[in-house]
Amino acid sequence: MARILLTHPAEVRMKYYGERALAGLRALAEVQLNEGPDALSTDALIEAARGVDVIIADRLTAGPAELFMGVPTLKAVLRCAVDIRNIDVASASVAGVLVTRASPGFVQSVVELALGYMVDLSRGISRATAVYHAGEVQPEAIMGRQLFGSTLGIIGYGSIGRALAPLAAMLGMAVLIADPYATISDARFKQVSFEDLLAESDYVVCLAVATEETEDLIGAGALGRMKPSAFFINLSRGNLVDEAALTAALMEGSIAGAALDVGRARDQMPSTELAHLPNVIATPHIGGLTPPAIEHQALDTVAQLAALLAGEIPQGAVNPDHWTRRV
Repeated sequence: MARILLTHPAEVRMKYYGERALAGLRALAEVQLNEGPDALSTDALIEAARGVDVIIADRLTAGPAELFMGVPTLKAVLRCAVDIRNIDVASASVAGVLVTRASPGFVQSVVELALGYMVDLSRGISRATAVYHAGEVQPEAIMGRQLFGSTLGIIGYGSIGRALAPLAAMLGMAVLIADPYATISDARFKQVSFEDLLAESDYVVCLAVATEETEDLIGAGALGRMKPSAFFINLSRGNLVDEAALTAALMEGSIAGAALDVGRARDQMPSTELAHLPNVIATPHIGGLTPPAIEHQALDTVAQLAALLAGEIPQGAVNPDHWTRRV
């Protein structure tokens, strides 16, 4: 029977993997768990993986070259996430180890958070609530804005952007999209340059993929093109934003506010320096943290394991041509 290492720490496992998926793994293989409170370091991971055939990895557990060289029994690393940037796929390929990623089951969850952000930024819901919680009897009633009639700019027309755009249009928003790798055929939306999107949008939602090309995409120059009344929303990755430039723009009032679910702190969370600003709504990387979204990716790894054990190439495989260490 194949041996599996599930790297999710105990508390994380309950929230980000779940009993249904764990039962599915146990029906297929002998499962070894990370019973510690933290993500495994490289040395700890190599030690825990001795004699293991497959690692199912949480998003904080890295897969460096040392892992593939140090665990000769390892046949595959199945990532319970879409992001595999801290997996050394090139080294895995050299060693003949298969690497997979989960499919994005969090699309609707992230889209709903984006809509919630836009409403909150426009109407000051969380700000007013905080004032009441602080004990004020009669907080100031601040004039808000409505989404209807405003303009939404979406940077990156991937699965989340494609789901968000029609909902925004249904709310009566004009929708602009900037993505040099996509062609927009839907007449409800207008494809524009990155610069024009920044200049014309009331809400700028960053959904582009984190790559070397998009590193610090939102810097001083980009923020300087936005309207002083505009809001910036980041639901992609913290790597796309120059945090010093965003902090300056928010403090100087060159943009009206921001909502951030990601940043450059641990586990891609927003930094405390940005999160404490009064015109910022910050959440600790909860975009995909709903039961359907989490279970989708966990069950994806179960299906991938079943395919792998049957000698098939699982969906989500990123280096199938280099898979020589077969189970």
